[in-house]
Amino acid sequence: MDISTLQIILIFQGLNPQEIADALTVLSASERTYQKNGSIFHAGMLTRNLGLVLDGSVIIESNDIWGNRTILSHVGKGEFFAETYALLEDEPMLVDVTANEECLILFIRLDLLLQRLSFPDSWTLKIVKNLLTISAQKNLILSGRSLHILPKTIRGRVLTYLNSVSIQKGSKEFDIPFDRRQLADYLNLERTALSKELGKMQKEGILSVKTNHFQIHITQDNKWS
Repeated sequence: MDISTLQIILIFQGLNPQEIADALTVLSASERTYQKNGSIFHAGMLTRNLGLVLDGSVIIESNDIWGNRTILSHVGKGEFFAETYALLEDEPMLVDVTANEECLILFIRLDLLLQRLSFPDSWTLKIVKNLLTISAQKNLILSGRSLHILPKTIRGRVLTYLNSVSIQKGSKEFDIPFDRRQLADYLNLERTALSKELGKMQKEGILSVKTNHFQIHITQDNKWS
């Protein structure tokens, strides 16, 4: 495990190499590789582990008993998942975590972190502080999805989502982390209806799209609506 690489990841920021090494040992950190579409966590299970994506990406999704699928978020390299469930004792997961591609995951036992708060090491409170930042970022992600699915029309949802990505990327041209089916699931839309609307928007000159690469075109005569 490359300690120098971990130093730039949020949960370990502010820790020196020795503190990171100590934390990994005390918190029983372990790595595991998953193939694309492999199940990492599933709804109903309990976990004490936070997952850190070291390579690849995962999808957080909700699958109900009727076969309906809703993508809640995409978790990329250097990002985290399941930290809330890892901190809440005996709270079953309500979501599934699935490998979006071949990925390498570092699992960290957060219950062991909580046990050390009475007699904290030099790194313990630093990690707790970083976890608060991670939690705040996750709240922003979930709030963002609520905004993305708020519009009633397909076009409204697509443009709201693309506007958010454009702001985050600082560009009118960017890649999104979803394929067409995943984007439809994320926006709570039918895939065929989404593809049809994207085709209309291209013909109208609002955007250009190829696979998951988008370019937004905005002129005085062509406003987002």
